[in-house]
Amino acid sequence: MDVTTCLKSLLLAIQQYRDSRTAQHAAQLQKQVEKLSGLKCEQLLSSAQALPSECVSGLVELAGNPSTSPTLTSSIISLLSQLACDDQSREILHSSYNLTSTLAAVIHCHSNTPGEPLVLQCLQVLQKLTYNTRIFQSASYIHELITFLMTNIQSQNEDVVMSCLGLLANLCRDNISVQIYIKSLDNVKQFYRTLINFLAHNSLTVVVFTLSILASLSLNEKVGEKLFDAKNIHQTFQLVFNIIVNGDGTLTRKYSVDLLVDLLKNPKIADYLTRYPHFSACVSQVLGLLHSKDPDPAAKVLELLLAMCSVSGLRSLLCEVVFKPAGLKLRAAGRDGGRKAQCGLALVQWLSSPVEGGESCSLQVLQLLSELLEETLGAESMPDSTLSFVEMLLPVLLGLLKGLNLSQGDAHLGKHCLRISYVTSLLLILCSEDATRSLVSCQISAQLCLSQVEAILSCCHSSNPLSCLPPSSDDDLSQVCAEALLKTLELMSKLRQHVKDMETSFYRMLQDQRIVTPLSLALTSHHRDRVQTGLSLLFEATPLPDFPSFVLGESIAANNAYRQREAELSVKRVAVQEVPPLRTNTSMLNSSSVSNKSVHSLVEKIQTGLELQEQVKDSHVSEIIDVYEQKLVAYASKESRLQDLMEAKALALSQADRLLAQYRFQRAQAEAEARKLAGLLKDAERRREELKVELSGQVLEVERSKADMEELLQHNSRLQRDSEEHQALKGAYNTLLNRFNETERLLKEVQAAHVSLTKQTDTLRKNHEALQLQQNKTASLLEEREEEIRSLNSDLQKKNGDISGLRAELRAEEEKVKEKEQERRDLEETVDVLRKELNKTEQARKDASIKASSLELQKSQLETKLKQKEDELNKHSAMIAMIHSLSSGKMKSDVNLSL
Repeated sequence: MDVTTCLKSLLLAIQQYRDSRTAQHAAQLQKQVEKLSGLKCEQLLSSAQALPSECVSGLVELAGNPSTSPTLTSSIISLLSQLACDDQSREILHSSYNLTSTLAAVIHCHSNTPGEPLVLQCLQVLQKLTYNTRIFQSASYIHELITFLMTNIQSQNEDVVMSCLGLLANLCRDNISVQIYIKSLDNVKQFYRTLINFLAHNSLTVVVFTLSILASLSLNEKVGEKLFDAKNIHQTFQLVFNIIVNGDGTLTRKYSVDLLVDLLKNPKIADYLTRYPHFSACVSQVLGLLHSKDPDPAAKVLELLLAMCSVSGLRSLLCEVVFKPAGLKLRAAGRDGGRKAQCGLALVQWLSSPVEGGESCSLQVLQLLSELLEETLGAESMPDSTLSFVEMLLPVLLGLLKGLNLSQGDAHLGKHCLRISYVTSLLLILCSEDATRSLVSCQISAQLCLSQVEAILSCCHSSNPLSCLPPSSDDDLSQVCAEALLKTLELMSKLRQHVKDMETSFYRMLQDQRIVTPLSLALTSHHRDRVQTGLSLLFEATPLPDFPSFVLGESIAANNAYRQREAELSVKRVAVQEVPPLRTNTSMLNSSSVSNKSVHSLVEKIQTGLELQEQVKDSHVSEIIDVYEQKLVAYASKESRLQDLMEAKALALSQADRLLAQYRFQRAQAEAEARKLAGLLKDAERRREELKVELSGQVLEVERSKADMEELLQHNSRLQRDSEEHQALKGAYNTLLNRFNETERLLKEVQAAHVSLTKQTDTLRKNHEALQLQQNKTASLLEEREEEIRSLNSDLQKKNGDISGLRAELRAEEEKVKEKEQERRDLEETVDVLRKELNKTEQARKDASIKASSLELQKSQLETKLKQKEDELNKHSAMIAMIHSLSSGKMKSDVNLSL
C-alpha cells in the first residue's frame, strides 16, 4: 500500500473515531496508525500537502484529548515522533500543529503516575522536539510541565530523572522567560541543591544535563560564580572534553558541545579556557572525531570549533593545532597513539566527502577555515606549515567549484551556489597576502572562473521562473545565485593581474547584459557585505563602454518597488485571512485576470512601439526592451504569487474546521487559565495590602534611622580627624624608629666585620710562615729530582741504541716471515688445483662405473634375447627337418646341404 492510500484510510478512521468513540473504531484507527508507521514517510510534513496536514492535525487533536485511550495515544505519539525526523519537520510540528503543548497536556493529565510508559514516551518526544527550539513559557501547560519536571527531579525518581533533566535543559537554554519563571519559584534554592548533588551522579549524561541547566540558570549569579570559578572550571573543562571525545552516545556528546558553547558566551569563562593548559591536546582529540564518516557528531564538533573562533584568544591556539607542522604531528602521534595526527587533513577530507548529509559539514568546514586562515594571515609572520596546508587545500577548493548539473533542479543549484559563495570567500581571504595569492594564481585558471560565471548566469536566465524572480527573502535562490556570481567576479578582480586572460574575461563579463539582475540585487540588499561587493564591481564596470547602466538603474528601481509592495502585502495579510472564502476567491480571480489583461496590453504596446521605431533606429531600443523584459518578469512573478494565494486559500478552507476545533479547545483552556489568574490576582491584592501596612512601618523606621545616621556621621567625622592626626604622629615615630634600627644594625655589622678581618690577618700570617718552610723543602727536593733526571737521560740514550738494533733484526725476521707466507700461499694454490683435478677424476670414475653398469645390463639383456632366438631357431630347424623328411631324397639332401 502506498503512502497516499494509507493517509486516506487514516483520515477516514480519524473521522469515524471522532464521530463515534467505540472500541471497534479505536482498534481500526490504531491499526491504520501502525500501518503508516511501517511505511517510509520521513519527508511527509515538508511536502506541504493538504492530506498529510489533515491527518497530522487530527492525530494531534486526538492525542491531546483526555478521553483517548493510553494505548492509542502511545501509538499516535510514536508515529509523530517518527515523523519528526529532521529539523524542518520538528519545527512544523511545534509551530504549526502545537504538538509541544499537546504533549505537555498529556503529561499533566498523567502527572500522578510519572513512571508510566506513556509519560516517559511524551518526555522523550518533547526532548526531541524542544532541542534548539525556543519555547514560550506563556504557552499552554508549560508552567505545569516545568513544575512536573522540577518535582520529579527533586524526588530523584530514577525512572524519569534523565528525561526530565534533558527536557528541562532544552527549555532553559537561551530562554530568558523560562529562566525568570524558574527563578521566581519558592523552592528554587532547594532545586539548586538537588542539581549540585546530581553532579556526583554515575551517569555522564545526567552530569551534562545538570551542568547545562545550572549554566542556563545561574551562570551570571553567585551560585554560578562559585560553581564555575577559577578552581572548578578546569575540572569542568576536562570533564566536558572527555565526554566529547570518549562519550558513549551521540546525545551526550551533543549536549556536551552545547554546554561548552554556552559557557564560551561568558567572557570570564572564555578567558579561563584560553589559559587552560591542556587546551591544545583536547582540541586535537576533538578534531580526531572528524575522521569518522558520521555527519551528526562531525557537525557538532564543527559547531564547537566555530564557537571557539568567536573568542579572539582561542583563534590563535586553534591555528597552532590545525596548522601544526608535520614533524610535530608525528611526534604527537607517537606520544598519543596517533589520534592527534593530521588535524588539518581531517577538515580537508570533509570538504569533498561523499557522505550523505555531509553538505552542511562541508560548509561549516569552509567557514571554520576562513576564520582560521584570516587569523593566521593577519599575524605578523606566517609559518611555513600554513603555506603547505594551503597548497594541500587549494586543489580541493578548486574541485568544489565544479560539478554543477542543471538537470538536478533548483535544490542542487542552490546548494552548489551556496558552496561557491563559501569557497570564493575563502579564496578571497587567501588573496589578501602575497604568498598565498601566488599559490592561488598558480593553480586557478581564467577558464574555470569564466565557466562558473557563465553557468550561473545561464541558470539565472533559464526558463525556470523561480530563478529570475526578485528576492522575497534572504535565503531565496536568486539571492544565493547572485551572491555566488558576485563573489566569483570579485575573485576574478583580485586575480586579474596575476592569472593569464583573467583580466579580459573579467571585463567581458562586466559588460554582459545578464549581469544587471544579480548586481541590482546586491546593491539593494540588506547585507552590508553584498552592497560593498556590488559597489566595488560597479566602480570597475562604470568606465566600460558597453556596460548597461541604464538597464541597471531600471532594475534597481523595480527591485525597490517590489520590496515596497512586499512590505505592504505583509501588513495586509492578516486582514486578507479574515475575508470570506467566496469573496477571496473572486477577488483573486479578478486580480489574476486583470494581471493577464495588463500583460497582454503591454505586449501589444511594445510590438506597436517597435513597429514605429523600426525606421527611426533609436540607439536605446535594446535598453528599453531590457527594461520592459524586467517589468514583464515582475508581472509574471505577481501572477504566480496570486496563483499561490489561491492555492493557499483553498488549503485554508480545508483546514477551517480543524482550526475551529482547536480554537474551542484553546478557549476552554484559556477560560480555565483566566479563572486561575483571577484567583492569583485576589491573592496578590490581599498581599499588596499587607505589604502596604508593612511599608508604612518601614518608612518610619527609615526616618529614625536617618536621624541616628546623621549623628553617627558627625561623630565619625571627629573620629576621622583624630585618626588622621594619630596616623601622622605614628608615621613620624615609625620613621625615626626605622632610622635608629638601621643605624644600630650597621654598627653591629661593622664590628663583626672588624673582628673577622683581625682573625683573617692572623690566619694569613701563620699560613705565610708554613708556606715559607714548605718552599725550602720543595727547593731541595727539586735539586735531587734534577740529578735523577740526568741519570735517567743517559740510560735512555743507551736503551735507544739497543732498540735500533733490535728493530733491524725484527725487519729481517719480518722479511723471512713474508717469504714463508708466500711459499705457503703457493702450496695452498697447488693443493687447491690438485684437489680440483682429484674431484674431476673422481667424477669421471663415477661416470665410467655408471656406464659400465649400464653396459652390463645391456649385455645381460642381449644374452637373454640371444637365448630366445636360439630356441626359436632350434624349433624352426626341427620343423624344417620334419617337412623335408616327408619329401624326396634329393630334396632332403639339398636341404641338408643348405642347412
